[in-house]
Amino acid sequence: MEITGRIILTLPVVNGTSAKGAWQKQDFVIETIETYPKKVCMNLWGDKIAELNNYKIGDTVKASLNIESKEYNGKWYTEIRAWKLEAAVGGAAPANPTPRPNNTENFGGDVATFEGDNSSGAADDLPF
Repeated sequence: MEITGRIILTLPVVNGTSAKGAWQKQDFVIETIETYPKKVCMNLWGDKIAELNNYKIGDTVKASLNIESKEYNGKWYTEIRAWKLEAAVGGAAPANPTPRPNNTENFGGDVATFEGDNSSGAADDLPF
């Protein structure tokens, strides 16, 4: 699975030791480039952390990732683990955006006015 977005935050590297030995991970957050952007926190493990050092806040990247949920003591935890980062080519912007018209000569012209049939001077009798 892949997701493209702009890096908005990198968190500190976390180190630890488990039964399998020493480990390290780093979380980072990207914001998708869509009509309704979404923020996604994901992490890199081990030597993959060095890939994140090639980018800075504001860079647009494409992350290849795996999503996995695990159960622990009756609760479920979901992890988004990136396994490859690469610079996004052109981001997610449309290739041929629709140009805006430059013709503004009709703006500011005469405005039609509506003169309702309120000759009695009474207020509208609308129910709301």
